[in-house]
Amino acid sequence: MKKKLIPLLLTTAMTVSLFTGCGSSDKSTSTTNDTQNTAATDNKTADSTATTDKASDSTGSDASADADTGDVVTIKLFSNLPDRKNGQGLVEQMIIDEYCESHNVIIEVEALDEEAYKTKFKAYAMDGMPDVVSIWGQPSFLDEVLDAGVLAELNEADYASYDFIAGSLEGFKKDGKLYGLPRNTDIQIIYYNQKMFEDNGWEVPATYDDMIALCSEIKAAGITPMAMDGGDGWPMACYLTDILVKVAGTDYAEIVRNAIATGDFTAPELQKATQILVDSAEAGLFQTGYDSQDYGTAMNLFTNGQAAMFSMGSWECSMALNPDITPEIRDNIRAFTLPVVDGGKGGANDIAAWNGGGYAVSANSAVKEEAIQFLNYMYQPDKLSKYGWENGVGMSAQDQTAYLTGEETELQKQVMDILKNATSVSGTPINDCGPSAFKTSIESEIQGVSNGSVTVEDFLAAIGAACE
Repeated sequence: MKKKLIPLLLTTAMTVSLFTGCGSSDKSTSTTNDTQNTAATDNKTADSTATTDKASDSTGSDASADADTGDVVTIKLFSNLPDRKNGQGLVEQMIIDEYCESHNVIIEVEALDEEAYKTKFKAYAMDGMPDVVSIWGQPSFLDEVLDAGVLAELNEADYASYDFIAGSLEGFKKDGKLYGLPRNTDIQIIYYNQKMFEDNGWEVPATYDDMIALCSEIKAAGITPMAMDGGDGWPMACYLTDILVKVAGTDYAEIVRNAIATGDFTAPELQKATQILVDSAEAGLFQTGYDSQDYGTAMNLFTNGQAAMFSMGSWECSMALNPDITPEIRDNIRAFTLPVVDGGKGGANDIAAWNGGGYAVSANSAVKEEAIQFLNYMYQPDKLSKYGWENGVGMSAQDQTAYLTGEETELQKQVMDILKNATSVSGTPINDCGPSAFKTSIESEIQGVSNGSVTVEDFLAAIGAACE
């Protein structure tokens, strides 16, 4: 019998639980209008629109069309996945195409990179939402959205057999009611070029001090130590979360919760973690200009071999399968978690991880029933979760045990082991733990503190004031 992967149960309560999961249409022409400008190695920086339609199935009993008239239903999907040819965007498009083959439906996709997406989402929330939308199950995003009443309530009982990891739905609820479904189990990791490390005699650092020392060696070789998207703010806030986990250990969630509740960020753990971030930038760990460079720039540095490491989440595991990345780099992408900090409470297997983005349906959708039907189709255990695993996207919020083949990339296996061996997980990253004003503040102030133009004390005071 094949040994099952035991998925980690992610909650915001700093605990780990383990779970073992249970676990003919007519041929007609499909049309896809794809206007993306997105390079495969710059998959967060473009927008795209895709429309797919398909004739109804041969049974004539399509629930997504009027039973008497056969009218085609149009579902509008607003996505934060602009790259439709790689990673999660590819998986999303695969499911859309498949769904339209057996349903009398047109699905119109508008896809923007994450920051542009969130800006336009706010406009849509005021003027009328598309039918299916990407969301994040963190307070900074979801609390205000739910207060505005723009998302439709889902029937949680419908998903009893969908193999969601225990606790993964909690971030998408309010007052016990479910308003969205999580897509990912996200892990903050450091990607590295194994061949580059081996060729230069570098070793994966065991401690943070080791990593800073390694930074000097990498720079001496004329290579950027670690590519960092500092311009967008949130990736560096996630990196700060990772440092804080290593400093505070399982006290992370309580420290952050208390700081946000009181507006007081003077806890010694917060001061130490922020100072480590400052010292890291000063030591040259990140590329020149990191504090104004975006996601695509940082990823390109790594995938073009100009950086030895890349700080990002497990959702980028699909780099190991991306045909647009040269095989010499693609086949040698590996991962490790942030090394332990001297004097910190967090161990090597205390990790920054959370249930990240997902999908919801507009409360005022004119085709709400059909939109929920499509959402439920996406989350059937053999759809989003299975296709994601097969395309190396990373860890799902659903049990993926049944889809392990033994042919996974080495990167997938590493990330799977990181999650399986974790002794604690952080839950929501620090920038998403508070109100939107706090999120805006920390993501806009973190560049200044990291580059030394703002003191640690002033940074912590500013983000504290944003909680009041």
